[in-house]
Amino acid sequence: MCDSHHAARHILCPQCDLLVALPPLEHGHKATCPRCETTLTTEWFAPRQRPTAYALVALFMLLLSNLFPFVNMNVAGVRSEVTLLEIPRVMFSEDYASLGTFFIVFVQLVPACCLVTILLLVNRLEMPELLKRVLARVLFQLKSWGMAEIFLAGVLVSFVKLMAYGDIGIGSSFIPWCLFCILQLRAFQCVDRRWLWDDIEAMPAITQPLTPGVTGIRQGLRSCPCCTAILPADQKVCPRCHTHGHVRRKNSLQWTMALLVTSILLYLPANILPIMITDLLGDKMPSTILAGVILLWSEGSYPVAGVIFIASIMVPTLKMIAIAWLCWDAKGHGQRDRERMHLIYEVVEFVGRWSMIDVFVIAVLSALVRMGGLMNIYPAMGALMFALVVIMTMFSAMIFDPRLSWDREPESSHEESL
Repeated sequence: MCDSHHAARHILCPQCDLLVALPPLEHGHKATCPRCETTLTTEWFAPRQRPTAYALVALFMLLLSNLFPFVNMNVAGVRSEVTLLEIPRVMFSEDYASLGTFFIVFVQLVPACCLVTILLLVNRLEMPELLKRVLARVLFQLKSWGMAEIFLAGVLVSFVKLMAYGDIGIGSSFIPWCLFCILQLRAFQCVDRRWLWDDIEAMPAITQPLTPGVTGIRQGLRSCPCCTAILPADQKVCPRCHTHGHVRRKNSLQWTMALLVTSILLYLPANILPIMITDLLGDKMPSTILAGVILLWSEGSYPVAGVIFIASIMVPTLKMIAIAWLCWDAKGHGQRDRERMHLIYEVVEFVGRWSMIDVFVIAVLSALVRMGGLMNIYPAMGALMFALVVIMTMFSAMIFDPRLSWDREPESSHEESL
């Protein structure tokens, strides 16, 4: 049956392209796609007050985290202490400005910018409409690049690695950083994309009838990838957020494969070249990713060795295999098991960032272990290569269009009656 009501009551699933009629939602409830079970929108209680409170406290915790010592180490009476701001400074001083830049951008700047943007948008501060649209676009494009919690996991792994050499302690800013990681995640979670864009500007009206349970591509419709507005398929620019788009991401498979091949080429030297160099009493010992896992395992740190092995070796390898499999399936090969491919895509999107944990471990070790002639740790070229592998695989997963895997799926079982 056709539905000619306003498009604001409907949404096109960003994962499978199914047109869904949204039911009235109570506070704390969410609407999910009946075909792929993707969360489409969430009705939060106090949608302005909650993210505002979380964002304000998170920013205050971030400020405290940068004012005081973060972690310290004591080896044979020699004490070393480091603040968060000293970690990138060490990277720059060791001619690894790229790693220092990654730390500043992904760990501090991106989360902070997203939190400030949330405060500006959800509280309706007076600003030009163009600026509101730009900020909203930046918020939803950048928030998946924040890696504060991954850095925290890297710090904990660093503690285990350093316990064999001396006494490790936490500084005054460690607890505020833990609170910042939790609060910034909650702030992001409490901002619903659809609600925020509807608050900025009403969804553009669409004149043609809408049929729930049928994909947008079969109705001559497309979803705006930025603000979720339903648009005619031939309309290239969204009138609400001014984002350019197509029915399917243009050259999605070609770009995905190009980035995947690049990441594979970088992955080989990332595993062969040393990722860090330990200078112990003048004896320099280079270490690769696999060598670090073996060392931790031989010292009895089985859980940490397992975490590093999974995050730095298994996850990147399986992720590249999974992306290649998704592209193969989207080209029409394979068994066309859409539910399985959708699950693979969701896992690939979620775990991709966590491979950066080893890079952050090296950043912490390099900044903290500065013991003069006793012991020093330096980053090496393998760390940069590995960071680039993680970034390339993240880009390839983002550019891949998951709707391609659903385009040949029958839809009749999902049609809704009005």
